[in-house]
Amino acid sequence: MYYKFSGFTQKLTGSAPAAAYSPQVTQGAVYHRETDSGLRPGVPAESPAMVFATPTKVVSEAGSTAEYLGANRVPELQRIFQAPDGIPIHLKRGVPDRLLYRTTMALTVGGALYCLVALYFAAQPNNNK
Repeated sequence: MYYKFSGFTQKLTGSAPAAAYSPQVTQGAVYHRETDSGLRPGVPAESPAMVFATPTKVVSEAGSTAEYLGANRVPELQRIFQAPDGIPIHLKRGVPDRLLYRTTMALTVGGALYCLVALYFAAQPNNNK
């Protein structure tokens, strides 16, 4: 698989080999074979208007640290999940985890049985008289 940096999402995205090996061809640039003049921008160079909501704070007001109003629960969760009590990690938090696990298992087994029953009925010959 070949990857190329997307200027739109700011992430690596899958691409064709030719696009991955031509990093100079950007998203807004177009190569013209007829004139052989190289690359020229196909879109204006100024940044587009913000599509989503405007930021609530100006960058200079926000400072260099991110604000988080919740309590730090990492030490508590580390204590719970790292306790050597022999309980599997997916059941460490008690009743909600057991309920979610058992519901998931019941739906999985029920879905598998439903698929087998549907397969059985689909395998039966058609009795048209």
